[in-house]
Amino acid sequence: MEFLNVLIAAIAGFAFGAVWYMSLVKPWKAATGMTDEAMQGAGAKPYIISFIALLFVAGMMRHMFSLAGIDSAGKGLVAGLGLGLFIAAPWIATNYAYSMRPRILTLIDCGYAAGGCTVIGFVLTMI
Repeated sequence: MEFLNVLIAAIAGFAFGAVWYMSLVKPWKAATGMTDEAMQGAGAKPYIISFIALLFVAGMMRHMFSLAGIDSAGKGLVAGLGLGLFIAAPWIATNYAYSMRPRILTLIDCGYAAGGCTVIGFVLTMI
């Protein structure tokens, strides 16, 4: 049953990412220099890698929530936001600072990390 919870939470995080990046596709493409042709040429590989990564994130969040006694939707939401905003996002920001990535890209990708973890945390505690 726990794997099913993790799977559903990963799907929710993936869906959040789809909405997030579709709504920010123009500034994201400008910041990355990606073209429609390059994005289509990548095929399914980035999506597969992303989903597998989200399974790992959701699985570890479920484990951490279990150890910490996080068992309500409110606690899951706050814990997910905290993990995304204060662990994942600063890590992304550090990497982007050293690689001289555009500030807008940092904000977009850190926003996804924070929002995605929030959604995953919420879903894990709702099931």
